[in-house]
Amino acid sequence: MKRILSAIQPTGEIHFGNYFGAVQNWVKLQDEFQCVYGVVDYHAMTMPYSPSKLRENTWDLIFSLLALGIKPENLFIQSLVPEHTELGWIFNCFCSYGELSRMTQFKDKSDQVKEGDKDAFISAGLFDYPVLQAADILIYKADFVPVGKDQEQHLELARNIATRFNNTVGKEYFVLPEAMFSEALKVRSLADPTKKMSKSLGEKHYISIFEEEKSLRKKVGSAVTDAGDEQERGIMSPGIENLFIMLKAGGKEELHRHMMEIYKDPASKLSYKDLKEAVSDTLVDLTSNFAEKRKELNANKKEIKNQIKESAANIRKIAQETLKEVKELSGLQNVRF
Repeated sequence: MKRILSAIQPTGEIHFGNYFGAVQNWVKLQDEFQCVYGVVDYHAMTMPYSPSKLRENTWDLIFSLLALGIKPENLFIQSLVPEHTELGWIFNCFCSYGELSRMTQFKDKSDQVKEGDKDAFISAGLFDYPVLQAADILIYKADFVPVGKDQEQHLELARNIATRFNNTVGKEYFVLPEAMFSEALKVRSLADPTKKMSKSLGEKHYISIFEEEKSLRKKVGSAVTDAGDEQERGIMSPGIENLFIMLKAGGKEELHRHMMEIYKDPASKLSYKDLKEAVSDTLVDLTSNFAEKRKELNANKKEIKNQIKESAANIRKIAQETLKEVKELSGLQNVRF
């Protein structure tokens, strides 16, 4: 089977933007590919953080991913596989300063850190993390990497590093990973549908996958729609499009099709209240299911944690073999135990 690598940072609770945009697709891919999914806690250190909160968020994310349908044998925690960072250093020597300086996310995240404090600390890790990301991908010799357009630049850097390494050692060691663009739908903020759903924007901008029903319905009910005359002019506003996206992504394709037909019919006028209620019902069904699975997992926390540590140890064997071969090809010494 072809191998897929994808990862997510433990920066807090998962919301429906994360789920519909990535994790839902990860679950489906497990039936067709050999999947390696990482909770990348080293990456979470590149932005201002609390050590105790990082540890808490890491395990919280693991349990959330399991509740959403990720198989435990496919999961690892990055810091349990230290070969990532060693390969990351080696890759630093196959990546130019110019390449890193062109990474658009460094500027975006730097600006985010400096908001309100122009003298805020910007770590070298934030600048360098695309190299570690390349190590995350290449250490497992992944064939495909599910990415959004915002991560395509980082995957291209990984391919450049792999090519430069292959040329230097005189061997086609790394197979260049390919981007896998899924049909995952991009969910927008409920309060400002011109922006993607994000926790950093504030409470009213996102819906947690474990959101309480009352809060969920209130957020959807308050979602921005349009100025009132777009429907008559046949123009779908970003807010209405966002509601339709969530309805479809939530598995209500027939209801989505029916409501879309009403919306497009010049002789009819879709009730936004009905659309919001349909979206709310869809998301409540999902959150209820996720919460029930999470409750079952929480009842066996110790056992689940040991299971993840075991899966990380098994996945680490792949990383250890790759690093051993890379060091031999690079002229470095390998430690013998």
